[in-house]
Order: sequence, then structure tokens, then C-alpha cells
Amino acid sequence: MQLTAAGSFLTILQEESVSVHTYAHSFLQVILLHLEHRDAGVSNAWLETLLSVIEVLPKETLRHEILNPLVSKAQLSQTVQSRLVSCKILGKLTNKFDAHTIKREILPLVKSLCQDVEYEVRSCMCRQLENIAQGIGTDLTKSVVLPELIELSRDEGCSVRLAAFETLVNLLDVFDTDDRSQTILPLVKSFCEKSFKADESILISLSFHLGKLCHGLYGIFTPDQHLRFLEFYKKLCTLGLQQENGHNENQIPPQILEQEKKYISVRKNCAYNFPAMIVFVDPKNFHMELYSTFFCLCHDPEVPVRYTIAICFYEVSKLLNSGVYLIHKELITLLQDESLEVLDALIDHLPEILELMSAGGESNIQENKLSSLPDLIPALTAAEQRAAASLKWRTHEKLLQKYACLPHVISSDQIYYRFLQRMFTIMMTNNVLPVQKAASRTLCIFLRYNRKQEQRHEVIQKLIEQLGQGKSYWNRLRFLDTCEFIIEIFSKSFFCKYFFLPAIELIHDPVANVRMKLCHLLPKVKSTLKIPADKHLLQQLEMCVRKLLCQEKDKDVLAIVKRTVLELDRMEMSMDAFQKKFYEKDLLDQEKEREELLLLEMEQLEKEKQQNEGRPMSEKTYEKKRRDTKTPTTLPKSTPTSAPGPSSSAPSTSKEIKKSKLIRSQSINNQTFHAKYGNLDKCANKSSAAAYTTCVSGLGKAPVISLADDSFRTRNASSLPASFSPGMPLPSTSRGPGSSADPKSSGSKDTQPSRKATLKSRKSNP
Repeated sequence: MQLTAAGSFLTILQEESVSVHTYAHSFLQVILLHLEHRDAGVSNAWLETLLSVIEVLPKETLRHEILNPLVSKAQLSQTVQSRLVSCKILGKLTNKFDAHTIKREILPLVKSLCQDVEYEVRSCMCRQLENIAQGIGTDLTKSVVLPELIELSRDEGCSVRLAAFETLVNLLDVFDTDDRSQTILPLVKSFCEKSFKADESILISLSFHLGKLCHGLYGIFTPDQHLRFLEFYKKLCTLGLQQENGHNENQIPPQILEQEKKYISVRKNCAYNFPAMIVFVDPKNFHMELYSTFFCLCHDPEVPVRYTIAICFYEVSKLLNSGVYLIHKELITLLQDESLEVLDALIDHLPEILELMSAGGESNIQENKLSSLPDLIPALTAAEQRAAASLKWRTHEKLLQKYACLPHVISSDQIYYRFLQRMFTIMMTNNVLPVQKAASRTLCIFLRYNRKQEQRHEVIQKLIEQLGQGKSYWNRLRFLDTCEFIIEIFSKSFFCKYFFLPAIELIHDPVANVRMKLCHLLPKVKSTLKIPADKHLLQQLEMCVRKLLCQEKDKDVLAIVKRTVLELDRMEMSMDAFQKKFYEKDLLDQEKEREELLLLEMEQLEKEKQQNEGRPMSEKTYEKKRRDTKTPTTLPKSTPTSAPGPSSSAPSTSKEIKKSKLIRSQSINNQTFHAKYGNLDKCANKSSAAAYTTCVSGLGKAPVISLADDSFRTRNASSLPASFSPGMPLPSTSRGPGSSADPKSSGSKDTQPSRKATLKSRKSNP
């Protein structure tokens, strides 16, 4: 009842249910009355309420109702609990009064409590000195607070000395260089020297604050003192590891187990402070001074230590900069760690870590910085399989999302052969929906940056055949999820060319859930169309909607269809020409389309270069050129945005023109990879009007690339995938005139009536 009342009083204050004056008159005395309740939990609850109330009460009320009675409550004649409460109230009151009042009325009470006969009171008051120092200013802190801290740091009570040490560390910024070098540094040295002989709790606190301490005292250390503090840190990093024993854990005495837990906490704190220690020794000296310590922390037998160093791994990588190659092996070690907690901590910043490692290295002449890390791909695949085999699906989902960065750090072929098929497998077999969606989105990103047309066509065909026309309705639902990601990541023309017809053909699906999901997707599908170029596709869409309205028998689907029709009617169609209302969206789509065309042009130019030079261009050479080429985001207006195909009757261009095109193509690939991984579709430079003009000018002059060239056509050229050549069996986009009712055999994930495997070719609009 008391705890609930304390919480209710606090809620009334926070929600401002009554005025401050009414609150002080009605509730303050009740709060003060219960501060010395015999139950410690109840007393602390009322104290927390009072400390919050102090923030809003006027000065006069604070003086008469709280400060004046506090003089008697802080006397030695009062109970220990009363004096402890007085310490915490004093720490809060300091920020509410002017310096004169603090010096005259509050500081005498503070000094008295710092010299209390009970160590608990001295320790509690010592921890409030930080708040008091912030309220009284630098001069009074040096003249009043610092002498008290020095005296308390020599106290006979261990907890008092610990409180004094932590308060000194937190107040380092307040003191000037002379105070730090002449007063604080000797105290810290003495504290560190005695720490191993004292209780292990001292070591836990010291290890936690060591990074802040070294940073605050940096610049006043002599070389000898600098070395001694570094050696002290190294000793803490291996504390407890030297005590090897082969005893069963049940046979170890409880006090030894407790000591080992404290040693683990010390090493965990050392891992937490590792980035600060790199700054302390200078990143240039990392290999000589701290690499062995980093190795020990990454291989520590305890999970909490490895978990903490995994969290810090990105900070360490940033600090090392060009020396990041030194910790390649430790990255592999943590990726292969048996604990999924460690893996989960590491992958939070995995894209940034891999990008740093791909950009930095021992030598600038390396063609591909990650080529010196042959174990990276096996470690990544093993990590994914380990996460998939566990019950921690959120870790698996996060890892798949982070794999979207891989096109930036490894080659397109490596992704195709080592990761892409795995994404398909997860989409087809995994039972966790968020994991399937993460795999689907990552697969779309892999497809977006794949550099080989043949591989792209194969992936598109598998998506349509194995998902869009799969026997399991679950797979067909995932195909619609994939279509949504395609709309988000690719250009409108790409979706219309390859996925528009297979998507809307699902209106004939015998499972109501599939038709229902398609209805939800139809507004996004319509948003990919442009008038007048896509007029024939718009007619197909309208015909599908009419069929649903006329033939749908499921009442739930029909209700969604009716709502969707209203939404489709309200939508405004995008035109081929730029419109003000769609300016940003059209610009972004034009940029996506231009990059897709340039990927195709790049492939064609590389083939021509290989034929001319008689030797293939290695993937490593391409990766080096991709990273070394630095060109502006906007292309010159005079530069065409696509290459003529083999059907062109024009003679071959000169070597200089081909070279300039290849450089331009590589540069756009370089630009697209530098997009943020969470927003890979936002690759257009929206802030530059010049970029917009250039983009429109370049794309407006782009010649149409023929299908015989294995490249993208414009949308009014064809609505079928270019990979579906006349001699190749095409995946079906028709499900036949089946009934819209759900047959029982179609309700499972494993059965469905067979469907046609051919597509009728459709003539393109002129």
C-alpha cells in the first residue's frame, strides 16, 4: 500500500494533475512523514518521490519545509537512516539555491556528514559531493570539496575510499592541471597500488573507471607513469586467467567461485575501456602495445568478456583506421564464436566494420583489401548457419539484414555462388516470417548490384518459377513480398518489365490469402506505371480488378477489393515527363534506371575490352578500379547513358571513347555502393538541381538497348523478361480459369493443382 501510494503521488506530480502550490499544501507533509519508515523499501520509495518533488517546488517552500528541518535531521543524535536520507536530500537541494545560501546553510551540514561516525553515512555523503560541486562552482569546489575528498580517500572504510575515488574521477574536468598533477595523480597512484591487496570490488570499480581516468589525466603523465598505468591495465585484462584448475565447478569452494565472478567483471570492464586505452597509447602503437591484450580479450573463456569486446569492435576499427588489417583475424574469431550473444553484438555494426576493412590495409597497392582475409566468406556463411540452427530468430533476421552490405565489400561472383542460393533456401524453407522477409530483401539487393546479365536473368526466372508459380501458397505469398521489395529497390521500368505480369496473374490464385495480399499490393503496383508508355499495362491492371469484382466469391477478399478500388481511383498517375508533385520520386526513379542501364553497359564494355586485349579482366582488378575511380555523381550532359548493342550498324568506337565509357560505368557502380545500407534505394542526389538537369538530359538522349544485346529494354519495347528467349521454356504467368473458391488441397503449403508453364508473347507498344 505504501509503495503504491508513493508511486501515485509521483504520478500526480508528473502529470501536473494539480498546481504546485496545491501539491505542496496537500501532499508534501505526507511524503516527509514517511521518509523514516521502518521498512527500507518503503522509505526509499517515498525518498524518490521527494527528490522529484524538489525539482518543481519554489525556493521558499524548499527552505521552510525541507531545508530548515534538515538541520536537526542531520545531527548525530538522529538515526542512521535519517542521516542517510539527509545526505541525498542535500545533494538535490544544492542546485536549487544560490552560492551564498549554499555556503552559509548547506556546506556546514555537508562537512558534518562527511565526518560522521558511521561509514555508511560518510560513503553516502561522499557520493553526493559530485552534485554539490556542480552547484557551488569551481572555486568553492577546490576550497571545500577537494579537501573533503582527499580526507575521505584515506578513510579506514573500504566503501568510503571507493566512493571518494569514483567522485574524484567524475570531477576531473572541474580541477585544473596543477590540482590534477599535484593532488589527484598521487592519490590515484596510491589507490591503484593498494587495489590488488584490497577487496575485489575495488578492482571492479577501478577497471570500470580506468578509461575515463587515463583520458582525464592524459598530458600530465611522465613516460614512466604512462608505462606503469598501461602495464596495470594489461594486468587487469588477464586477471584470473592464470589460475588454471581442473576441478569440477561443483567442487570449487563458494568463495573461490565468487572471486572468479569478480575477476570476470574486471576483465569485462577492461574490454569496455579498450577503445579509450587505444587513444591513451596512440593508435600507431597499437600493434606493439595492445595487440596481445586485444587478442586475449577476443579469446577470453568467458562470454561476457567476448560480448563486450564484440560491442567495442567497431570503435576499435575506427580508431585503427589504416591499421585495421591488424585485427582481421580477431574479426573471424568473433564471427565464429560459439555464443550467439557475441555474434549478435558484433553484427550491429558489421557493415561499417567490413567497409573499414575493405578500405584500409597494410599496403595501398593491394588490389582488394579483403583478399588478404580468405576466411571471411566461410566465417560469414558459418555464422548464418549457426544462427539459423538456433531458436534465436531475431539474431538470424538481423544477420540477414546486415548481409545487404556484402556487394560493397566482396565480388558479385562470390555473392552469387556463396550467398544468393542460401537466400533462396531460407525463403523457401524457413518457418519464421521476419527471417523470410529479411532474406527476400537481401536477395533483392544482391540482384540489384549483380554485374552479370546472365546471372540476373537466372535469379529473376527462379523467383518467378519457384516462388510466383510455386506449389505452396506460402511461397506465392513470399513472391508478393519480394515484389514489394523490388518496387522499393529497383526502378519502375525494371518491375514492369519482369514482375508486373507474374504479380497480377495471382488474381487467379485458388488461395484467398494470396489474392488478399495481392489486393493490398495493387496500389504500389499501379504507382510503377507511367502514362502513356505503360497504357497497355494499366489496361491489364484494370481488367484484373474488374475480374476480381465480378468473380470473387470470398467475402473477405471482396471487401478488400472494394477498398482497393477506391484507393486506386484516388491515385494520380505519373507521366513520362517530370511533374512538380512527383519531382523527387521521378528523379529518384530516373537515377535508379540510369544505374541499371549503366551496369549493363559496363558489362558490355568489359566484354569488348576482354576481346580487344585477349585477356579477361579479373574481379580483383575491377574491384580496385571501382574503389580508386572518383568521379562526380552527376554525369556530363554530353555523355550518353547506354551503349549500342551488337545490332547497331555504326562502326566500333575509338579506344579513347570506350575507355571513357568504362570509367564512367565503373564510377556509377562505385557511387551506388556507397549508399547507406538501410536505404539502398535512396541513391539520387536530391539536393542538386544541376544533378536533376543532368540526369534528365542524359536519360532523355539514351538510345534503346536491344534485347539481342542481353540488356534492359525500355518498358514500351517489351513486357517479358529478356532472359526468356524463344528457345527457353518460360515460367507461367497464367493460372487458367480456375475457380476463386479455395479447394481444400490448396490450403496447405505443399499441394496445389499443376499450372501451365508457358507464356504468350505480347507485342510491344510502338
